[in-house]
Amino acid sequence: MANITIKNIPDEVYEQLKERAKRNRRSINNEVIHLIESQFRANQINVEEVLYKARKLRSKMKGSLTEEEIRQAINRDRDDSI
Repeated sequence: MANITIKNIPDEVYEQLKERAKRNRRSINNEVIHLIESQFRANQINVEEVLYKARKLRSKMKGSLTEEEIRQAINRDRDDSI
């Protein structure tokens, strides 16, 4: 396993980390590892789930839009946001 060193942690952040580790009955090191792992898990995209939702939405649509209709809608949205 790899090792890293974290420098210049603000005191208040370190205290929060220390309290969180204590609450979760983990060492500070294990709490940091847990936080990093949970952040990576939270940012992972489940491709199959996204495709399933897209297909479900597409099946509810009646007909389809032309490229020109899509372009007009985008331009309308841009104009409305100004």
